[in-house]
Amino acid sequence: MSDRKKKLLFLIPSTLGVLLFMIPILVNKTWTIAVKLLADVINGVIGGFLPLLCVMILTISAALALLAQAKPKWIMDRPLLRECFACTPVWAVIRALGCVFVWLTCLGVDGGVLGMIAGADQGGVALDLIAGLVIIFAIASFLLPLLLDFGLLEYIGALLTRWMRPIFQVPGRAAVDCITSWIGDGTLGVMLTCNQYEGGYYSAKEASIIATTFSAVSITFSLVVLNQVGLMQYFGVYYLIICFIGVVCAIVCPRIPPLSRKKDTYLVPGRTMPETLPEGYKNAHEYGMALAMQRVSEHTGVGEFFASGLKNCLSMWFGVLPTVMCIGTVALIIANYTPVFQWLGLPFVPLLHLLNVPDAVAASSTLLVGFTDMFTPSVIIAASGAQDMTRFIVAVVSVTQVLFLDEVGGLILGSKLPVNLAELFVIFLERTIISLLIVCPLAHLIF
Repeated sequence: MSDRKKKLLFLIPSTLGVLLFMIPILVNKTWTIAVKLLADVINGVIGGFLPLLCVMILTISAALALLAQAKPKWIMDRPLLRECFACTPVWAVIRALGCVFVWLTCLGVDGGVLGMIAGADQGGVALDLIAGLVIIFAIASFLLPLLLDFGLLEYIGALLTRWMRPIFQVPGRAAVDCITSWIGDGTLGVMLTCNQYEGGYYSAKEASIIATTFSAVSITFSLVVLNQVGLMQYFGVYYLIICFIGVVCAIVCPRIPPLSRKKDTYLVPGRTMPETLPEGYKNAHEYGMALAMQRVSEHTGVGEFFASGLKNCLSMWFGVLPTVMCIGTVALIIANYTPVFQWLGLPFVPLLHLLNVPDAVAASSTLLVGFTDMFTPSVIIAASGAQDMTRFIVAVVSVTQVLFLDEVGGLILGSKLPVNLAELFVIFLERTIISLLIVCPLAHLIF
């Protein structure tokens, strides 16, 4: 392959990937990205079919995951089937529960415990979420190789490692995950991180850091949260504070447990790139181009492109969607029908009093609800009659917590990323405390 052809194969797909995933566009006075816009268009066309598609996916996932517990040869000898359905007994049960929950919700079961599961604010919310994710996963799975397979990450990694490694303890290529999450959608960033971890490009520690600290809430949804609490006039300073807190969390959290205790081990060895400029290269740009050309030369063509996309799509559909349905529904039941999260929020009351936050008890009841769903805290505080400052603080914290179980947290738990539920909760608490310590003093300056 000639050098000119390699450069074109680097530039054209990578540029297209950047345009699709990382460049914000304004549509009907709302900022979004092309991939999310395409998903919304498809959702509008086939939205009525999506709940049935989700039922089919979760039923197949549960049935084959339970069958795979017996390790039949027809599953274990086929890499794609083994990848999608071979899981531990605990995850097989979670998939089975996700299947039961989605059937109950679609059938509209009413009354008793089953009705509680299928309710609009529990199973209904989770089903709406996975119905949206099923399209995003399909589109992103087939288009993410534009970012991953044609040298862009190698080039960006060579340019940015000198800053990303000392500041955030991750390689330079993680900057692409961050930008994709921040501008686009946190789920896309998690998908990208999962792909890189499973490919051996990130260690267990790096992947854990990136997924839990770089998977930001999109600008669009931040607007929705602030609008819910009735403070849209503060959006400029609101989003600046969110960005600042996000950077601080990304600096602090990797340096404290549990992330600091993660091992630098790899699923696939030998894929890492040097962190210093090797001899024979004048600068990082030249080295990055050499790495990009090497990556392009390894690509075998269109067949590999679509095979990689299909594998990613089926893995997310059968592995992650049931997890989101199960864990999201259970978390919402706990939030809506028990005082558990109010009790758990009580230890924050002294801290909120210390930070001189008005309506401290009302604010405390929203803090841990954010572990189940990001939007619920803003709904609760908006209905509480709390002062503007308190509503502003809750709106900021609910966005910077990031790791809510009915989306980003569920995706992380359902993937191969080495973060369990207890660790996810500890990181969530760390982000909550850091967010409060920053936003509360700033809120006193604003209000």
